[in-house]
Amino acid sequence: MRAAPGSRIVIHGAHVDSAERRGEVVEARGEDGGPPYLVRFDDGSESLIFPGPDCELEHSQSAADRP
Repeated sequence: MRAAPGSRIVIHGAHVDSAERRGEVVEARGEDGGPPYLVRFDDGSESLIFPGPDCELEHSQSAADRP
């Protein structure tokens, strides 16, 4: 998984009662856009995450155009 600042990340709930979390990648700290990612979630909290199988990226137009 590769991300760039501006990419949107969605973490799907692992259980039926769990809500999705959505946020924006602020910084990719791994090599070549790899994890870990500093993410600012829509509720204003920030977290350093290593995405798992419950995550997906929604690349922004500007982030997708970067080399």
